[in-house]
Amino acid sequence: MVASKIDVTPAAAAMLRGLAAAHGPLMFHQSGGCCDGSSPMCFPVGMFRTGASDVHLGDLGVEGIDPVPVYMSASQYELWRFTHLTIDLVDGRGSGFSVEAPEGKRFLIRSRMLTDEEVAELGIEPRFALGPPPLPR
Repeated sequence: MVASKIDVTPAAAAMLRGLAAAHGPLMFHQSGGCCDGSSPMCFPVGMFRTGASDVHLGDLGVEGIDPVPVYMSASQYELWRFTHLTIDLVDGRGSGFSVEAPEGKRFLIRSRMLTDEEVAELGIEPRFALGPPPLPR
């Protein structure tokens, strides 16, 4: 199995297929805001501009549609560097800007810590590159 930073649940993949049929190729951006800003936001490709302050986490492979790139703000990535993210779908009102909002559903991030093996395979700088943190005195 190849390590990755991102994944998608079957429910979210099904929603993405429907949204792609209506809107064309899609992308996600996970910002570090509060409220709806902490949810993964799904946009048609080209409707949200990414830049140097964003990190490309990878592309979701969803059968039947183009790969779905997933981005995160660089400042948030520094906090989530060792985290695997899974995009899921739940009942509820999504953000007004994310394309699933009118569907009565919203995308949600589920997370877990990467294993040491995944960290090594992904080439992420080790958690304690300079040794463990000092003990309190």
